[in-house]
Amino acid sequence: MDVTLVLKAVVLGIIEGATEFLPVSSTGHLILASYFLDFQGQVATVFKIVIQLGSILAICVLYFGKLWRMLIDLPTRREAQMFVLSIIVAFIPAAVLGFALEHFITSVLFSPWVVAVALIVGGILILLIERRTSPHRYPSVDHIPLGTALAIGFCQTIAMIPGVSRSGATILGSVLLGVERRAAAEFSFFLAIPTMLGATVLEMYKNRALFQADDLMIIGIGFIVAFIVALIVVRAFVRYLQNHTFSIFGWYRIAVGIVMLIVLFIYGTNGFANA
Repeated sequence: MDVTLVLKAVVLGIIEGATEFLPVSSTGHLILASYFLDFQGQVATVFKIVIQLGSILAICVLYFGKLWRMLIDLPTRREAQMFVLSIIVAFIPAAVLGFALEHFITSVLFSPWVVAVALIVGGILILLIERRTSPHRYPSVDHIPLGTALAIGFCQTIAMIPGVSRSGATILGSVLLGVERRAAAEFSFFLAIPTMLGATVLEMYKNRALFQADDLMIIGIGFIVAFIVALIVVRAFVRYLQNHTFSIFGWYRIAVGIVMLIVLFIYGTNGFANA
């Protein structure tokens, strides 16, 4: 196996695990990193989608206790039933619009220019939203009503624009809707499970003929690295939110978006093609 390719898989796995659940856009980071690493092509595109499952597995491990209790209590406890229903309701908008608009998104919106601008605009919005003082009506994920869950689901659809950040759209949308900051992050984590699982399974099925043994090995390496890194980052992120705002992520997004624009202006889009 090509050692260079293994190193690229490790680096991209680190980036995926570190950025997937932060409001900074893992897509934007992976596109930028793929350009510098010269990791391109259809297999590379599928790789970057499939390794998201590593990050999802980290959420399942970190929140195993809550997920298991909800599963056990589902037949008898209304609280558990409402929690599961709220996740399903929030998932529906992205599932419907994602299926309907998939071709438009991949052929028109999946551009490094779009990603760069979305990073900057999203960063500015984070800074503006953090200036608002919204009342926290919902202190935990167990108290989010279905109407609010549906609204968060529509916020998630904005992240179909590459560079917006699924986590950023759902977390900031939740905060605007009155969800406490840490609860907003946790609801975003749980909502990611069906959303990203569905996207990954669909992508693997559509591209099943592409994979050779070496390709699967590279994907496996990226998957494991993303899992390990996400375990560390999500723990730290939740602790960070106890005493801090999202402003630092807003400034960071703006900086990364500017870097992407500079690269695009200097080298054009060729280096980003199929990244």
